[in-house]
Amino acid sequence: MRFLGNIEAKTDSKGRVFLPATFRKVLQSEGIEQLVMRKDIHQPCLVLYPDSVWNERVDALRSRVNEWDKTGKMVVRQYMKEAETIILDGNGRFLIPRRYLEMAGITQSVRFIGMTDTIEIWASEKAEEPFMDEAEFSAELMQIMS
Repeated sequence: MRFLGNIEAKTDSKGRVFLPATFRKVLQSEGIEQLVMRKDIHQPCLVLYPDSVWNERVDALRSRVNEWDKTGKMVVRQYMKEAETIILDGNGRFLIPRRYLEMAGITQSVRFIGMTDTIEIWASEKAEEPFMDEAEFSAELMQIMS
């Protein structure tokens, strides 16, 4: 499963937004009906996880945490408390709850960015923040791939 694209959209007054058709097609081809939304741990954006990807990530986290370790349990709790199940309506829309809109600084315009097996949702005015300039990108990519 791969999500590709950089697509602009708008939320309505209730915080609903259409998931771009290219992303819906990927989900439909995989038979996925449920997503999980969470604020990104590093950036001021939201992340949509297909439920299978979410479950893999949670299982990986849980496998590294001793359930008797207080700090580890707090990390899992923190990770889980900022997650919510998302189901698309018949028109391909979903609601971004108010608290998530505030966490990501979204007012109305958003940008969906395909990130291989997840989808990021950015406030349009912040959507350039996660990118490097071309020279830095080229150098980092060369370093990683060498």
